[in-house]
Amino acid sequence: MIISEFENIKISAISAAVSNDWSSLLDFSDEDPTVIKKFIKKTGVEGRYNAGIKQTTSDFCYAAAKKIIEEKHIDKKKIGILVFVTQTPDYGIPATACVLQDRLGLSKDCLVFDVNLGCSGFTYGLNIVASLLKNSNAETALLLCGDTSAKEKRSSIKVKTNHSASMLFGDSGTATLITKDSQSKPVKMISKTDGSGFKAIISPYGEWRHPDAPIEKKCTTMDDVAVFNFTISDVPELLEKTMALQNYNPDDYDCLVLHQANLFIMKQVAKRTGFDMTKTLVSLDKFGNTSSSSIPITLVKRYGDSEVNKEIHALMCGFGIGLSWSTVDCFIDTNDILPLVHTDEYFNDGYPSYDE
Repeated sequence: MIISEFENIKISAISAAVSNDWSSLLDFSDEDPTVIKKFIKKTGVEGRYNAGIKQTTSDFCYAAAKKIIEEKHIDKKKIGILVFVTQTPDYGIPATACVLQDRLGLSKDCLVFDVNLGCSGFTYGLNIVASLLKNSNAETALLLCGDTSAKEKRSSIKVKTNHSASMLFGDSGTATLITKDSQSKPVKMISKTDGSGFKAIISPYGEWRHPDAPIEKKCTTMDDVAVFNFTISDVPELLEKTMALQNYNPDDYDCLVLHQANLFIMKQVAKRTGFDMTKTLVSLDKFGNTSSSSIPITLVKRYGDSEVNKEIHALMCGFGIGLSWSTVDCFIDTNDILPLVHTDEYFNDGYPSYDE
């Protein structure tokens, strides 16, 4: 495992954005209502926000980043790093981060790139950005995370689905401002990867290795048993090792913020690490599984509308596709967690859309 510790690095703002279109599972699925009710009870997902027909992940991340810049009065010229973590980019090439740098009006003296990662994307992304800040002259960075996994790729249609995995996901984007701060408390992280499990969650067709896809196999497939076994064994172990770094226990934290895989898995992880569910934050009831944005959007749901400022000690863990998993132990001021942003806007890049 890779252990990272960062002094003088602070999470200075978190923002999340979704559309104005929220629907319950009963509204968009063709499944029998009895089946859907069982799904809701097992997963905890009651509904989700749906991206507009022309909206992409970058539109939500743009709105979230813009909110931070405006609310925190950030000098855009001082943002020297932008990392965009997603599995649903705007284009094959170029990196969507380049487009976002221009849309946000950031300086050309800015290091930007995309990272293809899902469930562990936020915690991995924090590690990447903190490392870049620590070893550069940049003072401020933006980590943008999100996915529109529930969105149909074809722009002219919205297809109802009866696939349980599709009912699980929601569309969103988030922005996190990371800065150098000599007064901040240390941030500790542990990261691990097990590529032998790459088939556990995979979209094998439609890219360079397998360009032509059988019609019935164009979607993402998931080995539920493999993912479950990985989650209830490897994830709790890593959380315990993270706490042991500083001789912490669950009583030392204000909250446990897990990737919002599903409620049953989250309860298992909390139980195995000694956390009460009252400290385990949940957002997938209203947002679904939002992939790389699930941890920040969970913080926004819990603290975004709070009028009382306090410093919280958070233990975070992202886990899933890869297989990859990582933890972050840090402190955040609740007044740096902004209210949820709603947007129906999208970027017009001047290219026409062609439907099949």
